[in-house]
Amino acid sequence: MAGPDVFGTNPYLDNRPVDGELVTLLRGVTGARNLALEDYRSRAVIAGQVHELMTTDQPEAGPGATVDRVALIGFFEVMNSGVLLVGSEVVIESQSIGVVAGFNDTHMPNHQNICVRVDELHDGASLDLAVGGTVRFRAAGEERRQC
Repeated sequence: MAGPDVFGTNPYLDNRPVDGELVTLLRGVTGARNLALEDYRSRAVIAGQVHELMTTDQPEAGPGATVDRVALIGFFEVMNSGVLLVGSEVVIESQSIGVVAGFNDTHMPNHQNICVRVDELHDGASLDLAVGGTVRFRAAGEERRQC
């Protein structure tokens, strides 16, 4: 099987945003999660699927890493199919949360864990979010293409 750098550091030329809607809010922060991020930098998601969002403040978080400091955000329903990319910005209700650090398959095929790298850990309760809130994943540089 080919490693993640077989096509260079970033083979993705362009990527449309993936939108979602929060369906469940979570609370909880731990320093002992031992969350293994899979060794890939993208995941296709299908409209109607439900996946979990969590954050980490560990700067080394990325494909192949293991993170311990994790805060739970919530579950969201994918509104339009697309591809989530490591490094994409995650925006919830116009609030930039952080960037996708990686993916974890612990609960597959039920749902994918999507880990977002942040500067400071906050869970869903402390971010003042609400069920029904919008979630958007946008690739780096997307805001310039939309202008």
